[in-house]
Amino acid sequence: MIDVSSLKVNGKTCLGLRVDLPNSPPLLLIIAEKGFVMCGFLNMEAAERLEVAAAMVSGVKTFEDALNAQVKAATSKAKNLGVETGMKGLDALKRMF
Repeated sequence: MIDVSSLKVNGKTCLGLRVDLPNSPPLLLIIAEKGFVMCGFLNMEAAERLEVAAAMVSGVKTFEDALNAQVKAATSKAKNLGVETGMKGLDALKRMF
């Protein structure tokens, strides 16, 4: 199943994408205006090469989990927007508007 949802972050709208995968945790992505928070399924090295603002969280199964999880890694472009490892996914998204 694929779930596409609108999520409110700091009064602004993000797009949430959740893909259920067989025998696996779901793939999660929350997209803001200038970047996105992604689960560990997606590749940080590719995001860095593509010069996008991305922050990675892990161990998440729901959008709420992703918003509350600590950022484990961030691309250079995300860091330039103020994203730091250790902050919550929610706080990373706030910097991506």
